[in-house]
Amino acid sequence: MLNSAHDGARFKADHAVVVIGAGQAGLSVAYQLQQRGIRPVVLEKHRIGYAWDQQRWDSFCLVTPNWQCRLPDFPYDGNQPEGFMPKAEIVAYLQRFARHVGGDVREGVAVQRLTPKGSGYRLSTSEGEMEAEHVVVATGGYHAPRRHPLAERLPASVLQLDARAYRNPAALPEGPVLVVGNGQSGSQIAEDLHLSGRTVHLSVGSAPRSPRVYRGRDVVDWLDRMGYYDMPISDHADPRSVRAKTNHFLTGRDGGREIDLRQRATEGMRLHGRLATIATDHIGFADDLAGNLDQADAVYCRIRSSIDSWIQQQGIEAPLEPPYSPCWQPSAMADPGIDLSRDPLAAVIWCTGYRSDFSWIDAPVFDGAGLPAHERGVTQSAGLYFLGLPWLHTWGSGRFCGVSDDADYLARLISLRLQRRDASQERLECTAILGS
Repeated sequence: MLNSAHDGARFKADHAVVVIGAGQAGLSVAYQLQQRGIRPVVLEKHRIGYAWDQQRWDSFCLVTPNWQCRLPDFPYDGNQPEGFMPKAEIVAYLQRFARHVGGDVREGVAVQRLTPKGSGYRLSTSEGEMEAEHVVVATGGYHAPRRHPLAERLPASVLQLDARAYRNPAALPEGPVLVVGNGQSGSQIAEDLHLSGRTVHLSVGSAPRSPRVYRGRDVVDWLDRMGYYDMPISDHADPRSVRAKTNHFLTGRDGGREIDLRQRATEGMRLHGRLATIATDHIGFADDLAGNLDQADAVYCRIRSSIDSWIQQQGIEAPLEPPYSPCWQPSAMADPGIDLSRDPLAAVIWCTGYRSDFSWIDAPVFDGAGLPAHERGVTQSAGLYFLGLPWLHTWGSGRFCGVSDDADYLARLISLRLQRRDASQERLECTAILGS
């Protein structure tokens, strides 16, 4: 996948490798490079653990068990492997890993522009210019909140927040809250508000849901044993659609449990279909709530069925569970929506996803939709790599469980390319000496 435009005379860079981002991905590749004798510079715009600490709500915790936290040579070693780390413990785990990695990590340094130069790259940063032969972009893929286009029509009296700005129910004004979007963030935030006693409206879309514990084990345990998390994206029939899928909603809260929106509806949570209209005094919803709930349940049941089949194939003894039966159904009557003049909202929380923003990268490595075109993080622009993206190679690529393998892959490739460069340079020098 080398780009011949980067071949030729030795590019005299300041650094062999620069890593942009000091989250779990950037620190992992820095560690793997150092195991091969390569000391990269790691640039972090904020501080280590910033996104986990400042862009998650107070009750946030992992939705995957702690035993799946296996950064390179630094697995979870606490006393709750089956538990789910809350936000503060996630930050502490990442900071301990950073100390384990060591190396040249520079916090508070933002990369403003990345441009190819010769056989390497120029980085314009908040602390000046630098050049590198190889650059690993490890900034993740969720950069800017994506609000519904109707958001601007809400009355100014209604507070609007994106999921990453929500902290806790007490931080919101008194009154009902509308949560738009029911993926992992939306469902968990709606639950957080509901459990605090707030009146919650939840606009439900097509997000799928997952069981938590089934037939005696956490579903993550079953899927891990089944090899689901190690399946390369290339083995899927439509890789592009896999990358675009919404994550299944469930929670690690209270020791880990399912999120059944139907059950929450029986307790008073007000479920609606997709957001359809916003006027000065009214919010309307599509008539698709029943279908969306059924679709989420269908995914839930398919996961259970796939586990059943695997248990049977492997001859494993596991307790049986009764079939799923929905406990609530939406009314057959049309949803009247929310009358803002009679039932004013205190806030709307937008949990409608994020978009990537790589506009600061000048290299021609994007697919026309602003996303990197790559093969397991390796781009057509020699020396430029991406790491930590959702489904970069497997389901775990952007997570604590799988980023180590991707980091190891890139570190091995970069090491080989540097060795090849050194060997080529040595041959050139020998030729020059023999010819003089």
